[in-house]
Amino acid sequence: MSKRRKFVIASFLLSLGLLSTQFVTVEYVYRYVAILVLFVVSYLISAWALFEDLKGVEWLVIVPMPGLFAVSVALFYFLLPEALLSRVVIFVLFAVGAYALFLTSNIYSVAAIRTIQLLRAAHAVGFLLTLVTALMFYNAILSFRAPFWANAILVGLVTFPLIVNGLWSINLDIKVSSKVWWFSGVIALVLAEMAIAISFWPVTVWIGSLFLVAGVYLLLGLSQHHLQERLFKKTLQEYLTVGVFILVVTMLVTNWR
Repeated sequence: MSKRRKFVIASFLLSLGLLSTQFVTVEYVYRYVAILVLFVVSYLISAWALFEDLKGVEWLVIVPMPGLFAVSVALFYFLLPEALLSRVVIFVLFAVGAYALFLTSNIYSVAAIRTIQLLRAAHAVGFLLTLVTALMFYNAILSFRAPFWANAILVGLVTFPLIVNGLWSINLDIKVSSKVWWFSGVIALVLAEMAIAISFWPVTVWIGSLFLVAGVYLLLGLSQHHLQERLFKKTLQEYLTVGVFILVVTMLVTNWR
């Protein structure tokens, strides 16, 4: 069976798994158990689809990503209205995103052993999917209206594996370097602190989520350029300009009354 056929089948199976979580009883504990099961099943399906080229640390860095993507969409799915159209749109977009994630993961796995021209495109798609996954996670977390310390813990926990994947994919080393671990830990800590700040900020869930995703965009983007040894002064100025712009916009749309 060809890889592309495997990826199509895996994407379809993950989509069915996502859909099945919507038929679970409305009690939260059962929904979260269903999401946990979805992550485990997603990991196994991803391992089957990507098995041919997987090796070493890739089982830890690459294989969990489709599962994290599935969990983030499942959590976000619960927040949607009961309208059939919105759920169908999310279902289709998830299937497309899952397929793109499998292709990206496969490119990373192959590029780790030989040069491949599609690596730059994979980095761009991987970066975008990381931001999308983070956005849905943060939206779900802030929707809980939990205490600030719970927001910080949850945001830090979901951010860490996403950043590890995003940084490791730059150099595709045979193991996760200490620099990647440290950078990921620091970025997760900064996002946790931002979650504390946004917990006391009178913003909507969507504005708060976008604010946190902007933090991921800035910190992950700068870190990736640093690991590529391409963090030039102009690049730093561009990212900082975006950061200041997002902060100003967030303050302007905040209801301070």
